[in-house]
Order: sequence, then C-alpha cells, then structure tokens
Amino acid sequence: MGAAQDSPQAAFARFVRRAIDDAKSEHGWTVSDVAAQTGVGRSTVFRWLAGDWQDYPELAKVRGFCSALDVPVGAAFRALGLPDGEPTSLTRRDRVEPPVDADLRVIMTRLTDPAVAPEEKKLIRDMLRYLAHRQVRRAG
Repeated sequence: MGAAQDSPQAAFARFVRRAIDDAKSEHGWTVSDVAAQTGVGRSTVFRWLAGDWQDYPELAKVRGFCSALDVPVGAAFRALGLPDGEPTSLTRRDRVEPPVDADLRVIMTRLTDPAVAPEEKKLIRDMLRYLAHRQVRRAG
C-alpha cells in the first residue's frame, strides 16, 4: 500500500463511498438523494468521493452527512486522521467539555459560521496548520 492510498483524502473517500453504497442499498438513494438528505452539496459529495480537497472538510458538514446516513461521526473523523472526540463512556448529555480559551472559541465559531467567506476560513486553517507544524527554536 503506497503513501497516497493512506492519505486522509483516500481514507475519507473510502469512508464516504461505503456510506453512500449503504444508503443506495438500504434506501435506493442516488448521490443526489444523499446530498439532499445530508445537506451537503452534490459537488462537495463528489469532491469527497474523489478525495479532491486540500483543506479538511467542514466538520459541521461531516457531522450532518454522518447523522443523516446514520453512520458514526467518529469513523469519519478517524478516516480524516482526526481524533473522533466521541468518548464511549459518556452520553452527549453527560459529557463535560474542557474549558476553551475565548480566542479559540472565536476561531471555532468563525470556522463553522456559514456567513464567513471560504477564503477567510482557508486563511485561518492555513495559519493554524502552520502553527501546529512549525519548528520551535529553543533559546540557548
């Protein structure tokens, strides 16, 4: 298995393909039906299927896709190489969320706000990716 096959794009494409195949066999849905039922645009579904994306899919869309198709969102997050964030011992109602810095809350809100331009979201994600992967120089 090559590195390209193990990319988040390839893994997520396989996840989406399985979910759509299940929807086709269980409900007789087409890709257009899946798009309508999940609230994810048809072109986005096709991009996910092709693994044709640079920035990670919007997590709200991934959650909506999973919810409408009754597939675990944690499986989608794992396919994307993200922690699934779904503790198994607690129900959603009982889950205690860790405190989040006000600045981080603003960033998360902007990334999920449909009124924020995609270009701005891309800038935010690019900066976060840069900060997450930069080499920190140590004094001394």
